[in-house]
Amino acid sequence: MNIDLPAALSSLTPRQEKIRALFDKLAPERGQWVEKNSYFHLADHEYMRFLIPAGARVLEIGCGDGQLIAALNTARGVGLDLSPEMIRIAQARHPHIEFHVGNAEDPATLTRIQGPFDYIVISDTIGLIEDCEALFALVHRCTTPETRLVVAYYSHLWDPILRLAERMGWKMPQAPQNNLATADIVNLLTLTDYQVVRREWRQLLPRRLLGLGELVNRYIATLPGIRRFCLRNYVVARPMPLSGRPAPLPSVSVVVPCRNERGNIENAVKRLPPFAPDIEIVFVEGHSKDGTLEECERVRAAYPDRDIKVMRQDGKGKGDAMRKGFAAARGDILMILDADLTVPPESLPKFYEALVMGRGEFINGTRLVYPMEAEAMRFLNNIANHIFAILFSYLLNQRFTDTLCGTKVLRKRDYERIVANRGYFGEFDPFGDFDLIFGAVKLNLKIVEVPIRYDARSYGETQISRFTHGWLLLRMVVFAWRKLKAF
Repeated sequence: MNIDLPAALSSLTPRQEKIRALFDKLAPERGQWVEKNSYFHLADHEYMRFLIPAGARVLEIGCGDGQLIAALNTARGVGLDLSPEMIRIAQARHPHIEFHVGNAEDPATLTRIQGPFDYIVISDTIGLIEDCEALFALVHRCTTPETRLVVAYYSHLWDPILRLAERMGWKMPQAPQNNLATADIVNLLTLTDYQVVRREWRQLLPRRLLGLGELVNRYIATLPGIRRFCLRNYVVARPMPLSGRPAPLPSVSVVVPCRNERGNIENAVKRLPPFAPDIEIVFVEGHSKDGTLEECERVRAAYPDRDIKVMRQDGKGKGDAMRKGFAAARGDILMILDADLTVPPESLPKFYEALVMGRGEFINGTRLVYPMEAEAMRFLNNIANHIFAILFSYLLNQRFTDTLCGTKVLRKRDYERIVANRGYFGEFDPFGDFDLIFGAVKLNLKIVEVPIRYDARSYGETQISRFTHGWLLLRMVVFAWRKLKAF
């Protein structure tokens, strides 16, 4: 740590100087306080590892003695703190992490650190910042469009309990904090050109208490209404994208899983508008009995001006077909179009525009906003889709009106990140929809929905079995709860 300390701390205000002095004094005891509240810190670290995938470049502002940044499996980990004593201890304990003494609110400090970073973490520090709005604005210089800013803070509903814990010697003393509710943090992020992509509440009972804390936090603290009383609040945001269409415009691969859809194949090509400069169509045929494979090959030959690929899936189910098609696709943007054409091909330009203009990073179609054609969806299916939309909106902390709409759009680079992180969920999904949705949520992608007009089939029969697939969806709800909430 070869730093000119007077220069690194020359911009401190009187309040910041008092904070620095307090943490210099507390630095030798910091490890003991963490050990005394080990359950709270271990649970926090576990959730941070959920939010931040392994191999990311991470900057932590207000890193203290480095325990959090060291708990993350980073490709490049950088810790920044006001306290030279905290940094001295951090460097001794975690020599593989890069640590800096400095004031994050000083532009020279962030210039010296040399970003960009994939994740910037501000954990239990936002309450000590002199000017939160100025800090958020300054941090932009360390970001890319894919960077995520993670702010972790405590709920002020817990103020009386935390003050009592300090007096009783159960919690490390703190300097006076900014009075920031989560809504205030969201507002400050909005003012400084960030877009919130995720909010979460954890730890209703931040002590182990012979296992009671784990039971409460796993089974009760995640429930709607109750979770707002949790101690720990998390906000994840992304830098707002620049307005305007990029140049050149990205290419597109439209993947069409098809099984017993012979009568729809040619219309899938004829009705697809030329909404991008380079469009590839990938038919993935699923062992049909009505000549769908032969029809795909005929259509490919009949439209030599279109870039059409035809392949046969190895396994079964739409999920397998989607994965095979995406793996072979060459476009910058990947789209799924169901071969039944109940989602009109003419609606795909809306999805392209939403992604290209930066309004979202994962674009999900929804059939349940506009009135649909008669007989487009059976009554029980319609009811079930609304119920599952409510359940998954709660589980994913994202508003979904229709999780099972077949049309989903994302960039290929983001899909490759989902594949790289698929080990967390495994290949659990026969539909393909939830593999993408869960992966997008895990990566903190900004999700937006595009309403479409849902048409009735003009050829063939539905591939959906109400009861068999309904049971699978109920199992998926339990699976999502275990993987996204109860850990």
